[in-house]
Amino acid sequence: MSLTLELLTEENWPLVQKIDRSDIPLSYVDDIEELWELTQYGKKHQLAGCTFAVKHEGQYVGALLLGEALPWETDPEEMKQQPFWRLMGFVMDKSCRGQGLGGQALEMAIEAVYERFGVRPIALGCHEENTRAMTFYERHGFKRTQAMEGRDIYFLRYPHQERDSTFRR
Repeated sequence: MSLTLELLTEENWPLVQKIDRSDIPLSYVDDIEELWELTQYGKKHQLAGCTFAVKHEGQYVGALLLGEALPWETDPEEMKQQPFWRLMGFVMDKSCRGQGLGGQALEMAIEAVYERFGVRPIALGCHEENTRAMTFYERHGFKRTQAMEGRDIYFLRYPHQERDSTFRR
């Protein structure tokens, strides 16, 4: 599998916008434009983290933002004890799902952020009805918490936590 990550830039942005995630409701995950706005906010405020464009066989097929977790009132108590990274958005083109590309992209992004900025636990919110995504995140070492932000359930992953045996690099 020839999968690569690039930083999301003004140059690749027009191509990343063409990612087709039309089968996923906006209530489940932010759209590509929201990821761009969050990326610009992070740059403006000099927050640590990266927004990656996911490229497979020469085509942009996904995007994800993994950055510094600013405190939110709804954060689980565990997040108030130490610094966290927050996965703010992760979208993959519908033609590329179910092939292991999303898992590979996620692990590559985590590794890149850890190398560049340091190792921290990771938090994310997943819409309560998005069972497919919940299964995906659990397979990648995220643990469901009781905390919620709106209709999103918090998931946390600690460094060096064992992943489900079905995960393959």
